[in-house]
Amino acid sequence: MAVMTIHVKEATSATSIQEIEGLLLKMDEIERALVDVEEGGIKITYDENQVDEDQIIKRIQLEGFHIE
Repeated sequence: MAVMTIHVKEATSATSIQEIEGLLLKMDEIERALVDVEEGGIKITYDENQVDEDQIIKRIQLEGFHIE
């Protein structure tokens, strides 16, 4: 498993955080997604043999979120 941290502009309210976490956890390749509300950072644990960081970022962006 690999770990990455990204910052999502919209990760500041409970609703958007739940949306982002739900989106990520629907992906079979992602084991865990933890959001730091104060910083807007998301720590993602994923299977690097099945998905890479670019694919995860593109999926988040396709849902209308903005990576900082």
